[in-house]
Amino acid sequence: QVQLVESGGGLVQAGASLRLSCAASGRTFSNYAVGWFRQAPRKEREFVAAISGWSGSNTDYEDSVKGRFTISRDNAKNTVALQMNSLKPEDTAVYYCAAVSRWAIATRSHDYNYWGQGTQVTVSS
Repeated sequence: QVQLVESGGGLVQAGASLRLSCAASGRTFSNYAVGWFRQAPRKEREFVAAISGWSGSNTDYEDSVKGRFTISRDNAKNTVALQMNSLKPEDTAVYYCAAVSRWAIATRSHDYNYWGQGTQVTVSS
């Protein structure tokens, strides 16, 4: 069992940066691939970024965040971060981290079996 807790959300203006953190407890976190998803009001949950297990050598991003968002992991601290730069109003959503016990990255929500409670990100224009 893995428990995930997100933090770092908030209200910012367009162009600003935020750093989300996903803290894990329970099992050896390095064995888990981790993803970030987001859900805006009246929209389906969508993939944002993912990182492979162990050293996190593989990453993947949704096209609209490539070049602006960076996912990274610190296994010593059992955390995965999502650095978000040049934020846009369309990035406004609840952001969730998720984990699955495997090395390979996953981009589909149903691939993950552990989820955090989410953190709100609001970007004003």
